[in-house]
Amino acid sequence: MKILVPVKRVIDFNVKVRVKSDESGVELSNVKMSMNPFDEIAIEEAMRLKESGGASEVVVVVSIGSDKAQETLRTAMAIGADRGILVKTDLATDLGGVEPLTVAKTLKAIIEKEAPDLVIMGKQSIDDDSNQTGQMLAALLNWGQATFASKLEMKEGTAIVTREIDGGLETLSVQTPAIITTDLRLNEPRYASLPNIMKAKKKPLEETTFDDWGITPSSRLKVIKVSEPKKREAGIKVDSVDMLIDKLRNEAKVI
Repeated sequence: MKILVPVKRVIDFNVKVRVKSDESGVELSNVKMSMNPFDEIAIEEAMRLKESGGASEVVVVVSIGSDKAQETLRTAMAIGADRGILVKTDLATDLGGVEPLTVAKTLKAIIEKEAPDLVIMGKQSIDDDSNQTGQMLAALLNWGQATFASKLEMKEGTAIVTREIDGGLETLSVQTPAIITTDLRLNEPRYASLPNIMKAKKKPLEETTFDDWGITPSSRLKVIKVSEPKKREAGIKVDSVDMLIDKLRNEAKVI
C-alpha cells in the first residue's frame, strides 16, 4: 500500500500571531514557521502504518509554497517519509493566496500520477482554518472519505475510522483508495532524531510548478479585513442573587 500525505508550512502554534497595521493579513517576517500540527499527526499515522507492515511507501505531498517550504518537507522526511514533492509558487499560502480548491486540484493531479492507495491529511491548517481541502479532494477524485479521524485501522483494503461526534463515537468503514483527515486525538507525533534529520537531506525532493500539473491558480475569495479578537471586558462582583438576576435580565439580556 502506498500512502500520500500533504503537508503545509504555517506559523508555529506557539507564536502569538500579530496582525498587520493595515489589517490586510498577519505578520510573517521574522516569525518562526513549522509544519501544520494536524499534518504532523497525518505523517505520524502514515509512519505507524508503514512500520506495522501496512504500507510500502509514504510519499509527502505537497508543500505548496516558496523554497522555504522545503524545510517542512525535510522535516516530514526526517520523521520517515520516503520522498517529497514541492509545488513552488510565490503566492501566499494562507487565505487569499492559494485557496483550498486550488490545493485540492493540485493534489488531484499529483495523486493521479502517484496512484496512492490512501491519502492521510490534516483536517485543517491552523492559519486559515478552512477545513475544506480534504472534502474537496475526495469530491474531485470521487473517492470515499472519513474526516476528523481519532482512530484508524486498515483491514484488507478497508479503512476502519473512528470519529468523535457530539453524541459519542462514530465508526466508519471506507474502501480504499480513500481520503482520511486527522483529528488531534489520533496519535502523538514523534520527534525526528538527529541521524534521521541527516538522512532526510539525501532523500529525493522533486521541485515542480503549477504548470507542471496543468493547474492555473484562481482566486475566488478576497480577504476584506483581518483584526484582533475583541478583548474580554473585566467582570463585576454583585452583592446578592437579586442583583445578579437583575443584571442578567436587564444588562446582559440573557434571561
